Amino acid sequence: MEYSHRYRAYPTQAVAERLQHHLDVHRQLYNHVRWDYERAPEDDKPSEYDQNNSLPEWKQRWPVFSELHSKAAQATVARFHRNLSNLRKKKEKGYNVGRLTRQVPAEYRSVTYNQSGFDLDEKRGHQKYTAVRFSKIGWVKIRYSRTIPNRATIKEVTVKKERTGEWFVSFSLETDDADLPEKPAVESLNASNSVGIDLGIRNYIHTSDGTTVDWLDLDDEYERLHREQRKLSRKEHGSNNYERQRRTVAKVKRRIQRKVLDYQHKLTTWLVTEYDAVFVEDLDVTEMLQGDRNARNKQDAAWRQFINLLEYKADLYGTHVVQVEAAGTTKECASCGVETAKPIWVREHSCPSCGFETDRDANAAMNVLERGFQELGLGWPESTPVETVAATDTADFQRVSASHVVETGSLPP
Repeated sequence: MEYSHRYRAYPTQAVAERLQHHLDVHRQLYNHVRWDYERAPEDDKPSEYDQNNSLPEWKQRWPVFSELHSKAAQATVARFHRNLSNLRKKKEKGYNVGRLTRQVPAEYRSVTYNQSGFDLDEKRGHQKYTAVRFSKIGWVKIRYSRTIPNRATIKEVTVKKERTGEWFVSFSLETDDADLPEKPAVESLNASNSVGIDLGIRNYIHTSDGTTVDWLDLDDEYERLHREQRKLSRKEHGSNNYERQRRTVAKVKRRIQRKVLDYQHKLTTWLVTEYDAVFVEDLDVTEMLQGDRNARNKQDAAWRQFINLLEYKADLYGTHVVQVEAAGTTKECASCGVETAKPIWVREHSCPSCGFETDRDANAAMNVLERGFQELGLGWPESTPVETVAATDTADFQRVSASHVVETGSLPP
């Protein structure tokens, strides 16, 4: 299993200047790799292997590249080809995309050391701090908020400068799957220890057993963001005042992102510890963001990030997480299977065939649960939440506010 730990870094001024210099040299190398690739004939484009072999020659012709650690330079070459591969995949899916562009200083903000070129010394720091050394740069103090497990292997280390001016160090770790908790047997799963999740619009999530979690209230944060952005628009571009205000805007955006991420961490931890199996819709988030006026709310939801966190924590806590087909979960009746079209403003499900009535999102969550069992080859269990689901005119649904999730990190049983 692969995962990462991220730490706030506090380089000295001298080390920060060297880090910034190396960032810029890596940016130049990335642009050179792009130039070398673009100028080659269409039928003879250099591969990542070819360009790695060209690095010694480039270092002789342009001595500035010789300042870089060899593994870090190879990671920069790999970065270009990874971006190229992602671009190619989007084209294959029908997206209208162009070519990779040159990287400007403001956009290129991270460097990766693969396998070597770094050294973590846990004894060098004191209290909650330690230090990591980067080859040809020096020691960088980091806030060691959580220790790296002894069973984990450090595969690579990335140092990054955020738009706010803060530095962070991320360790990419690998753990043997044998050290992870064993997941429950698929045959033991049933409606009482499993849950289907509908990622909704009115609520952040709605579970098949009747729990709803509200959206985060980010109105104050967005009001401040818009205020700071208006101030930024009145500054002269490129001036010191503009740069200071740009960092202020970046800090407000970072606060919003961190609140969403913290909220998702606590919510996903509750789900994987409460249930043996969690079933969730496989959403096309990109298409949904382009679909209607609700794009900002959907972006705040960060549903793809939410699903990725669920899958990551499923391995850590020994829980099954399965993505199911999302199409039709709202239209299909969870009781009899008959499809009924519903406009987005209709929030209740009322089946004209069997008369089953419930909340629109509750119906979708139960369909997700059923599809999850089918995906695992279990079929629909005899005892289902449909038999005891609350009707739309009752108050039996358990509503949990987002502020409760953020403040306590848990949900009621």
